[in-house]
Amino acid sequence: MNTSSTSRRQFLRGSLAGVAGLASLPTWAAPSGANGDVRVAVIGFKSRGAGHIGSLIKIPGVRLVALCDVDSEVLGKKIAELDKKGIKVKGYSDFRKCCADPEIDAITIATPNHTHALIALTGLANGKHVYVEKPVSHNIAEGRKLIEASRAVASKGLVIQHGMQRRSDLGWAAAMEYVKSGKLGKVTLSRGINYKARKSIGRIAAPLSPDAKGMFQPGTITDANGKGLAGTVDYNLWSGPRGILPVNRVNFHYDWHWQWAYGNGDIGNQGPHQLDVARWGLGNPDMLPKRVMSFGGRWGYQDDGETANNQMAFYEFAEGAPLLFDNRGLPMKDMNWTKGFEPVYRINGKVAAPRIGNVIHCEGGFIAESKAYDNDGKAIEKFDNFQDGPDHMKNFIDSVRAGKLTRDVLDVSHGHHAAALAHMANVSYRLGKKMSNDQIRERLSGNKAALETFEHFVQNLVDNKIDVNADQAACGPMLEFDPVTEKFIGEFAKEANEIATEQYAAGFELPSVS
Repeated sequence: MNTSSTSRRQFLRGSLAGVAGLASLPTWAAPSGANGDVRVAVIGFKSRGAGHIGSLIKIPGVRLVALCDVDSEVLGKKIAELDKKGIKVKGYSDFRKCCADPEIDAITIATPNHTHALIALTGLANGKHVYVEKPVSHNIAEGRKLIEASRAVASKGLVIQHGMQRRSDLGWAAAMEYVKSGKLGKVTLSRGINYKARKSIGRIAAPLSPDAKGMFQPGTITDANGKGLAGTVDYNLWSGPRGILPVNRVNFHYDWHWQWAYGNGDIGNQGPHQLDVARWGLGNPDMLPKRVMSFGGRWGYQDDGETANNQMAFYEFAEGAPLLFDNRGLPMKDMNWTKGFEPVYRINGKVAAPRIGNVIHCEGGFIAESKAYDNDGKAIEKFDNFQDGPDHMKNFIDSVRAGKLTRDVLDVSHGHHAAALAHMANVSYRLGKKMSNDQIRERLSGNKAALETFEHFVQNLVDNKIDVNADQAACGPMLEFDPVTEKFIGEFAKEANEIATEQYAAGFELPSVS
């Protein structure tokens, strides 16, 4: 780290010196200092990263100075768009060159999942503050490396923050304080729900491979609207740690989510938001669960997707209540997307649960998003300011200025745990074998809530005309997990740990950070 960058970091850190008198307020409610610009680069912005840009340019004292994207067409259009607004930025295609730029203080990352940890570690290794979208990792080991790196650079005043906005939400903070107060008794189950329509991604006629320069011929791969991409994607940089594999999907830019090499299914896409809140409801356990089981399938269509579109996962911790995650991607009925989308799960058969959200079940009632209820379903408390953490990016900038995280819930460890819960479930699912519904019921027999949810799960399949006897769910084993080593143990450990371990292509290895 050179002298000028050190001096600048000390300058930025000094800008929060005057907020000590606001210690009684939630940290994210405190104003940030005004001294010095924070120079930020956004890496990956065809989708979620565009929101990063929109948030950053509204924060006083933040200067967007660079953009990085492997699609030259996407990059060029955004640079031109910003230029018209009077915002001049550098353009990079290679994240490694972007991270090495000494004129950048912080990076935000919204690339495909398989490059999140790689770019985050590269940023830290180059002395940059890092904001990384969920899931912060593509496998369990990557998340642990992020935590270790964050501890290693803390003395240098560098921060790394996850992208799970609910941790900056005042409404959820109030709800969690209500849970902690014990007014509803002990927590008995923490439930994450993601009922999000996911139509077929189709089938590509034949796998496509790039030319010797890592590019595709114009029109050979498409975007979500079927528009041919004009050979503008640097596929070598896009693939990064996975190496050059044939493209096995019609829509290049988004549908990687449903292929194991790059994505983690919806449990690892939308799921980390709800898994994180579910874990929060359990009091933020320091360790990952000791056991996990997951089952599901890809029902209703045959396409190039590999991940489940309907999936349940059940977790047991060393102490406290279990966690259940319920994912549905099919419509209400008849595989007809015009007759209403996803079903609704009713808590205790009465109150409608959120289609995407959380329920914290307690002895004396439950919390469903912004309200607390008694066991009869009567609302007894409402929590205000449920806004999905609109100041989450601002909180990152505040931490950059402070040279340390302004609140522990922003720590990347929470991002690691939420992502790892998804990874653990997917390992179990991928080891799964086809089983009858009665066999799965037997496996869930120790938990009433899990059995009730399973019946609702099966009914959704039946309503969509799926023969559950012929097209059975793939049910994974109840895997044993060592929360200390973060490795699977016991029966199936060898197979599970092999699935959980990934290889990194030359030039895209995970850097060490010290």
